[in-house]
Amino acid sequence: MASTDVEGRPAADTRARLIGVAVDLFTRHSFAGTSLQMIADHIGFTKAAIYHHFRTREQLLLAVLEPLLEELRTVVDAAEAKRSVNARADRMLTGYATLAVRNRGLVGVLAADPSVASTLEQRAEWTQLIARQLSLLADVDPQPAGKVKAVMVFAGMAAAAGPASAELDDDELRAYLIDAGRRTLGVRAPRRREKEQK
Repeated sequence: MASTDVEGRPAADTRARLIGVAVDLFTRHSFAGTSLQMIADHIGFTKAAIYHHFRTREQLLLAVLEPLLEELRTVVDAAEAKRSVNARADRMLTGYATLAVRNRGLVGVLAADPSVASTLEQRAEWTQLIARQLSLLADVDPQPAGKVKAVMVFAGMAAAAGPASAELDDDELRAYLIDAGRRTLGVRAPRRREKEQK
């Protein structure tokens, strides 16, 4: 028999609903600016009903981040499988642009929120994933500038996927993000033949 929450709804549905509301509120108010009480008020629950699923805001944040980080892990794995430094960087760049566009607003808000970074730092597997992600772009230029460029590309893409680009459709925004990232890193777009071999 499926478990139910204190409001009488199936627990899995309630959990998904709480995560959906959290994504919306984090996007509008940031993680730091969103309390469990705000989420409870928005969804019409008591705070106790939320505690049934998430004891802290950090637990809720981890539930919000998990799908994004799984998608990022897939992109990083695919990029690391490429042969050349440039092919790896380009695969990482295009994959991250796709992820940022698919999760508009949320990526930018979470990337700019120091309390999110603090929560991520407590999870070794996530800090390692982010280090791998950065390395894929930084390796294009082995000088210290490579890491600076990599950080600029990821932070810039996350910010650009937010409200500032709301008038652009997804395909336009993705193309602009990839182009700007390639220019910043000094990575050429793969030629048609190279694309087919990827």
